[in-house]
Amino acid sequence: MAELRPAQVIIGGICGLVLTVGLARFAYTPLLPLMQAQAGLSDAAAGWLAAINYLGYMSGALLAARLEDGRLRHRLYSIGLCLSLLVTLAMGLAPNVWLWAASRYLGGLCGAAGMLLGSGLVLGWLMRQGRRPELGLHFMGLGLGIVVSALGAMAMAPLDWALQWQGFAFAGLLALAPAWAWRPPVPPAPVAAAVQAELPSRRWLWLMGLMYFCAGWGFVINATFTVAIVERQPLLAGQGPWAWLLVGLAAVPAVFAWDRVARRLGELKALLLAFGLQVIGVLLPALHGGLWAALGGALLYGATFIGIVSLTLALVGRRSPANPGKAMARLTLGYGLAQVGAPALSGLWVQSSGSFHGALWLTAAVLLVGMGLLLALIRLEHEL
Repeated sequence: MAELRPAQVIIGGICGLVLTVGLARFAYTPLLPLMQAQAGLSDAAAGWLAAINYLGYMSGALLAARLEDGRLRHRLYSIGLCLSLLVTLAMGLAPNVWLWAASRYLGGLCGAAGMLLGSGLVLGWLMRQGRRPELGLHFMGLGLGIVVSALGAMAMAPLDWALQWQGFAFAGLLALAPAWAWRPPVPPAPVAAAVQAELPSRRWLWLMGLMYFCAGWGFVINATFTVAIVERQPLLAGQGPWAWLLVGLAAVPAVFAWDRVARRLGELKALLLAFGLQVIGVLLPALHGGLWAALGGALLYGATFIGIVSLTLALVGRRSPANPGKAMARLTLGYGLAQVGAPALSGLWVQSSGSFHGALWLTAAVLLVGMGLLLALIRLEHEL
């Protein structure tokens, strides 16, 4: 591992995200309408399963926020890679909501391993090697994970929901090999004085945490219901996977674009722009029921959520170079809290109203609050 090249570490991290997030989490989105049609999954249960997934993610974030031992962080990331295959396979074993709930919870833990432990290991390795401390290339794995889940659902369309989950588990084997072989090495023990010198202020952390809570709310509604929103419109039945594919195709190149925007404007102003564009994307399907609005919303969502995640985690990780994964995990607690509450509330709302419009308007309002918090962060940085 000591002789790994930067390209290998980046590719390994990308494959790790495809496996731990793209398959263990994102495959649920294109398969959700099929599970509702063939396995009797209700709107409320669909929302609760998404919430349970993020409860697992939040549990993983809580654990990661307490981890100091680099060897243990490395070991848990490795376990998360293997467990991702098992939880994906388990989703297709039987139409049992308890089995699905257990799989979604463990899948959330795997997502935390990939997003927080894996990303922290990659960022720490890049900084120790004197490389540019950006995670744009690494987080391309999120967009590719969406593309894989969308194309997989399209390719396996003749199969039933259970066989499609098993097909995704088989595809995960292809991502596991490079993700495992090219894991970043165990990081060295941190120097206590350096850790103390790099800690950001408590006020900055609170504002960032609240902002990231708003980002998590905006992320999870689209991540859970994008395909279902499209499929519910009478003229768009069968077009849901295309919308989800568009999310991934927009996310893959967006990681490069947001890194460049951040270099020009600064991370906080780039985040403000990303939030504003995501508000527009959320409201498009609420304001218009046509295909262009649904696809436009998917495009803007894919192009913005990836930038928000990448810029935020890289920013907080750089400010805690001795243990980037721990700093990312602490910030992610608010993100995870939103991901637990938002889909459960939205699922109940959709089931009672028969429409996604109310949930979309609420999501836009939460994102606007996040923009206000970003303005406060920009003012705070000017004061320092």
